[in-house]
Amino acid sequence: MGKTLTEIAEQLREAENKVQLIYAFNGSGKTRLSREFKQLVAPKNGNGELDANGVATLPRKKILYYSAFTEDLFYWDNDLTGDAVPRLRIQPNSFTDWLITLLRDLGQDGNIARYFQRYANDKLTPHFSEDFSEITFSLERGDDEGSGPLKISKGEESNFIWSVFYTLLDQAISTLNVAEPDDRETGEFDELEYVFIDDPVSSLDESHLIELAVNLATLIKASPKALKFVITTHSPLFYNVLHNELKLAKGDKYKGCYLLERSADGSFDLHAKLGDSNRSFSYHLHLRKTLEQAIAADQVQRYHFTLVRNLYEKTASFLGYQYWSELLPGDKQAYLNRIIQFTSHSTLSNEAVAEPTPQEKQTVRLLLDHLIDKYGYQQQKDMQNG
Repeated sequence: MGKTLTEIAEQLREAENKVQLIYAFNGSGKTRLSREFKQLVAPKNGNGELDANGVATLPRKKILYYSAFTEDLFYWDNDLTGDAVPRLRIQPNSFTDWLITLLRDLGQDGNIARYFQRYANDKLTPHFSEDFSEITFSLERGDDEGSGPLKISKGEESNFIWSVFYTLLDQAISTLNVAEPDDRETGEFDELEYVFIDDPVSSLDESHLIELAVNLATLIKASPKALKFVITTHSPLFYNVLHNELKLAKGDKYKGCYLLERSADGSFDLHAKLGDSNRSFSYHLHLRKTLEQAIAADQVQRYHFTLVRNLYEKTASFLGYQYWSELLPGDKQAYLNRIIQFTSHSTLSNEAVAEPTPQEKQTVRLLLDHLIDKYGYQQQKDMQNG
């Protein structure tokens, strides 16, 4: 029986791991999970707890979170009728009012621009209004003219919003690293307990995605021990870089690595995974598991030859072989190639018998064992040790 997203959010909140890294396909509920987690940690209508001075604290100060909901707080005011300057506005609410005041008072506009230009264009420059409630953009050409205000692309907009969040997170971590609260530049982060980050990489190419992951991992490693992170993504590459940079395969850290799946009945499962995405939830491992289960249960059917061929094709492509048949056992290469081709591509109705012969079932086992033994599929014990 699966769980609700609220139950999964509770599981994540109660965990002791500093970092919990979750992979999920698009549409699996990552963004909704971020909302459920935020609601648990900082309920919208919740009553604040009392600090050491007896003053009520705001629940929202316990968590920083980035998701599609964060992006929705930024919107364009184009005024096409009046042909006004296109500007990106920030939707006012309790969070953005706090965010704007903090970034403005701490003079963070320059850092936001610097981070943004890393992931976009080093000439594309944001300009904040005096009250930080809106932003215009221009391309600086190295002279006094520039491009004038322009509207940036949707991808650049996502990168800019991430840069705002990253700047805030960087400021929070550097502030909390000052041991004595009275010595800190601001007390606005004193109650911060969690950071939830949902897929900040949808608009990045691979090079910038890796850079973002490395930068984020560096921040996490520099953060106070008590500050916990939950990160979700649909990107295997982003997952892999964070997994390796944070050394999540070491010791018990792997216990914070998961695959989030949504079931047909609308419930959810959070499966613990060992190793990076290549070892934990890639498609070729799904094929291998399917074949192993069929062999173990003596339920091999003719379509399993198609799965074997698919697995050989993927392995050959990864290893750089021109033909997948080159991976077959050398002394039986021609024969096994013909068996696989015939069984997986036959179109004659009189040959379409669902139940394979015992010899054919044994061939599926032989082909899978050969691929695993000869071409270096790592075993579960290797995954645990990183």
